[in-house]
Formats: sequence, C-alpha cells, structure tokens
Amino acid sequence: MSGPANVAIVTPWYPTRQRPFLGAFVQAMVEATAPGHDRVRLYHCEEWGHRLPPGTSDAVDQGYRELIAHAVHPGRTVGGAELVHLPVPLPVTTDYAAIARRHEETLRSVLGGQPIDAPVVHAHVGLPGGWAALRNARPDARVFVTEHATFLDLVLAQPEARAMYEELLQRCAGVFAVGEAVRRPLVEAFPQHADRVGYLPNPISFEQQRAAPVTALRRWLFVGGLIPRKGVRWLLEAFASCRARDPELTLTFVGEGELRGQLQQRAEELGVADGLTFTGAVPPDRALALMREHDLLVHPSRFETFGMTVVEAVAAGLPVLVTRCGGPEETLAGVEDAAAELVDVEEGSEALIAGYWRLRERFDRLDLAGAQRELAARYSYPAVARAHDRVWFSAGDSVAGAVQAGLGGRIDD
Repeated sequence: MSGPANVAIVTPWYPTRQRPFLGAFVQAMVEATAPGHDRVRLYHCEEWGHRLPPGTSDAVDQGYRELIAHAVHPGRTVGGAELVHLPVPLPVTTDYAAIARRHEETLRSVLGGQPIDAPVVHAHVGLPGGWAALRNARPDARVFVTEHATFLDLVLAQPEARAMYEELLQRCAGVFAVGEAVRRPLVEAFPQHADRVGYLPNPISFEQQRAAPVTALRRWLFVGGLIPRKGVRWLLEAFASCRARDPELTLTFVGEGELRGQLQQRAEELGVADGLTFTGAVPPDRALALMREHDLLVHPSRFETFGMTVVEAVAAGLPVLVTRCGGPEETLAGVEDAAAELVDVEEGSEALIAGYWRLRERFDRLDLAGAQRELAARYSYPAVARAHDRVWFSAGDSVAGAVQAGLGGRIDD
C-alpha cells in the first residue's frame, strides 16, 4: 500500500437494529477493508420517507438542516471503523435525481459545509451514494463507486438521473460493478466511459466452518426478502412436491417481506406447514450461523447482481440450488459441478424440483472443500481488501487493473 491510509465510505444502506439485513454486503466490505488503515469513517445516509404536505415538509427540512450537525455523533462499527448514521428525510418518490440531491444536501449539513476529510472516498451505488460522495469530497480526493443496485435500469431510464450518472463517471476515479449484470447496462448506456467501469466483488468471510459436514440434503434454507423477485412462491411449491417423496424434508425461511402471510397460508393448503420455519429478519451473523446448521441453500431469485448469499453458503460448507439469475453464474463460475446445481429462471416450480433431485443424486460427487478454496481466492476478506487497497492507493490505471483481475480470476496478488 502507498499513500495515506485514510478512507471515507458513503452508503445509503447499512444494517441497523430495525433492518438487520439492509446493506449486509456494505458491512462486509467495511469489515474486510477497515483493519490496518489509520482511519475509516462510514457515512450511512438512511432514507426516512414521508408523505407530509409540501409546506410542512419544507419546515421539517429547514429544522432538520439546522439541528442535524449538532445531533450526529460518530460511533463504532465492524473493523474498528467509525460510523456516522444520519437520517435523510425526504418525500416518498421514485425520482432518483431528487433522491440523490437530498442525500448530497443532508451529508453537507452533517459536515457543516466542509468537505469529507479523506483523500479517498468510496461510495456504494452511483445514485444516491456516489453522487453524495462526489459533491462532498475534497477537490483532491479520489472518489470510487461500487455499483450493485438491482434498480440500475430504472435510474438510467430517467433523463436527469442518467445525466447525473454520466457526470459521476466523468469525474470520479472509477466505478466498479459487482458483476456483468451491472457492468453491461453501464457500458451500453455510456460506451464512451467503458474503460472507467471495472469489476470489484463483494467480500465473503470464509473463516468459520460448520461443526460437521453435510451428509444429506434434507434441511433446506432460504435467506433473503420474502418478495416476488426472490422466487419464494415457486420455492414453496417445489418444497411441497419434494416433501411428498421425502417427508423428512424441512424448509427455513430467513427474512421478511410482503409475501410472508401468503406463504404461510399456502403452506397450510399444501399440508407442509409443519415442515416450515419462518425466522423473520435476523442479523447477518445469525444468518451465517443458520447456514452452518442446514444442508442446502435454495436461491430461486429472478435477478441478482452478484448473489452474495450463494457464495456465503458455499463458504459455510453448504451446497446450493440456484437459478441462473445474473450474478450466480459468474460468482460460481468453475465450481458449479463441485458445489451447486444451476437451473433456469422459470415461472413455475418444475426446474427447482428437477434440479433438487439431480443434485441429490450426485451429492456424493460434490467437492465442497475444493469449491471453498477456489471461491476464497476470489472473494475472501483478505483477497478483496487487497484489491481495494490496490485501487484506492495505486497511482496507476486502477480501473483497468481491476477489470483484468475480474470476477473470473484471482483478486489477490
């Protein structure tokens, strides 16, 4: 590493007591990169949406700007980093340009109008995190962005937000996608900046191992939001079908979402409610512990930019049954046969059912230890931390270097 080891991180998502899942990947990035630096300060700009009348909203905003600089005090988070948690009150809206400007203004209020005191600023998602970071960074600071938003297409579809993203690309030191599902839309939208968009994956912990290896694929696990995009309806249908052949199967849903009630009702109709557990939202460390207590992660998502949960499962010694939904095909490249069964995204349960029985038939031929070694070389905390340091403090063409390192090869030296 060369240069001052002082970094600021700006993010709209970070786990809180009320929302322990939100931004777990950002927390992992902080935990991986913060140790060893002189100072890492994280600015968590958490949106507090409201539906106040315009006049009342303006008064609230004015009062907030006057008080917030006196009310926010740094705490501590993972890796010894400082944590500044600042609410961002704003009207409920899908105007991504307006949301980004509100993040920018709120962060400026907390800073008292002064720039972020760091030579390196790394933000999460271009809008709002990258925009807020860029507009509040020192003139000499190097600003980087990790893009992993599943709603990136919606951002780029709005003319003002698209223009802001182009300005971000022009002025920042580099934008890093977590996978091709994110990089492709950026390159297609801004081909003139293709050489400024690289890869930098989410870090995954490979430290804790399960007490005993998996011996049978009977205890199913799902980790994520109970929402339509995650394919949880089809997961339940597939589970019911497979349990009809093997009554010992169980399924644990870890997470919360709008479909929880419907899933519970459907489980009663299918006669499998006694085999289901709903834990609700749990902190990331508890979710990882549950992975080490189950036999199989089933991840039937419709779309993922990276698929962090899938890699975490393999790191926990867990085989995975996962859809080809974007990220997982890249993150598991080269270890598919050793640790996973990939199935197509379909609006139905048939692919999951067939995939489960195929995986169960070849279970004794899996090589989970080998898959762990390969994925650790790409995504472990030390590997990704070294990649960040190389990007942050290298005087060379860091974006091009990160593209060459890529998701398909080794990140470490």
